[in-house]
Amino acid sequence: MVYSMTGFGASTKKTDRLMVAVEMKSVNHRFCEISIRLPRQWLVFEDKIKKAILPYVRRGKVEVFVTIAGEGLVKRNVHIDWDLLGQYWAGLQEAAKRFAVDGSVTAAELLRLDGAVEVVEEEGANEEVEPLLLTAVDEAAKALVAMRRREGEALAADLRARLHEVEAGVEAIEQRAPLVIEQYRERLARRLREWAPAPVDEARLLTEVAVFAEKADIHEELKRIRSHLAQMADALEMDEPIGRKLDFLVQELNREVNTIGAKANDSLIAAQVVEMKSVLEKMREQVQNVE
Repeated sequence: MVYSMTGFGASTKKTDRLMVAVEMKSVNHRFCEISIRLPRQWLVFEDKIKKAILPYVRRGKVEVFVTIAGEGLVKRNVHIDWDLLGQYWAGLQEAAKRFAVDGSVTAAELLRLDGAVEVVEEEGANEEVEPLLLTAVDEAAKALVAMRRREGEALAADLRARLHEVEAGVEAIEQRAPLVIEQYRERLARRLREWAPAPVDEARLLTEVAVFAEKADIHEELKRIRSHLAQMADALEMDEPIGRKLDFLVQELNREVNTIGAKANDSLIAAQVVEMKSVLEKMREQVQNVE
């Protein structure tokens, strides 16, 4: 089964007091990378969210957006620095003695001194948020995978069609290649007769044709292309990440086709090579999106 690396999934879970919304989108990436954006006070759940997503995604860049709202999510506690207040008070008493002034001060005035009082926010309702959050993450991940699978099926269908196009090009070249040698032999014999009125030296002619045939031999390249095509067809049936393998095989196909273009001294084969390279470029673009 082929999976695309492009997809989107979302889920919203609610209770009487809480609402958790999770959205995730994925794009192509060389490795598996998961980035999570959620409110600062809930960063404690970041690792659990990643672990919940990893079984579903093996390759691609996934961005996760989490929204948490409801009652009792944040507790605000007043923290008084009594040690600091003690130092303030001692300083005030010392100042009163030194300068003979009234050292009286109200409690409200003391608490307004810099650093004396701090309001500390603490996350609350963790026990309620966690199961709701992880359920939403699981549902969003499943929706993401379902879309990646649909996209993957479309990619696989397109790649199979391209494989048939390349295979048709291989068959056309295989039929044309033997004719190239024969046409070269006839062309060389005709030129020899034009240049030298004497009978053509058949031994020399055969030697020249043999040298040309060896230089223009593309049998091995065609054999390797067929092997690569078969490997790609097999990979499209695998239930595992195949994107890197397909990318490598497309590169190898390109290399073999380029070699055929350089070797084959024939306009019809050259035209076929151009068509095959065009198809392979389209395949390369599609393969970049395969998980």
